[in-house]
Amino acid sequence: MRYFWTFFWAFLLVQMLTYVASSMVGVAFDFKLGSILAVGATILILVVPAILPNDPIEKH
Repeated sequence: MRYFWTFFWAFLLVQMLTYVASSMVGVAFDFKLGSILAVGATILILVVPAILPNDPIEKH
């Protein structure tokens, strides 16, 4: 369920960002581009925390 909600909100926010950015630049809104970016953003959001270490930092 965590993955679904992550994708859901990433999809909505990226589509909104794509719409606003395309309106500001003056080009046509491209739903397919927003969908591809949403999938990429979701993958990035889910992979980055898995890569980052969770261990406490030792003082040198």
